[in-house]
Amino acid sequence: MSGTLRVLSPCGYPPKVAGKALAPSLESLERKTLYLVDGNFDNAGPFMDQLRAWFAEHMPTVETRVIRWCEPFADDPEASAEIARNADAAIFGVGI
Repeated sequence: MSGTLRVLSPCGYPPKVAGKALAPSLESLERKTLYLVDGNFDNAGPFMDQLRAWFAEHMPTVETRVIRWCEPFADDPEASAEIARNADAAIFGVGI
């Protein structure tokens, strides 16, 4: 068997990414509203429930709200707007 083979990489070409600055940190979470965002990945929901229970026991002045993101790899404008409108901070659960 003779001839040439052409092989293509399945990795493709990564997009160019521009860095952004992080949001400034809060001095404290005391008396703040913290959104726990279930990123709709496996086990993110149960983890957020455990995290909420931890805050209730150890930092009872922090109000926690759990919200579920609609799709793991897509924007959720409604959830984003609610978080921007009501949250002082957010923790986003994105995986296993």
